[in-house]
Amino acid sequence: MEKVEKTIKIKEEIYNRLNKYVGMLRVKERKPVSMNDAISDLLKREDKPSILSFAGTWSYKSDAEIKKLKKEIREVWKKWER
Repeated sequence: MEKVEKTIKIKEEIYNRLNKYVGMLRVKERKPVSMNDAISDLLKREDKPSILSFAGTWSYKSDAEIKKLKKEIREVWKKWER
């Protein structure tokens, strides 16, 4: 993939928030992080569906099915990467 550099204009408030996010990532990852890395990380997070997007989509299940579903959700949450 060819590397293409672009200049974008953003408000100072957004720049400051992005810069703060870069600092947080540096601490979390214990390595230097660029603005590009921070934007990439934010976009990856945006691509992950939120658990809230599933709210209200399940029809009523039996008590046994609900118990099984809760168990499966707990197992997934243990593996969830933030």
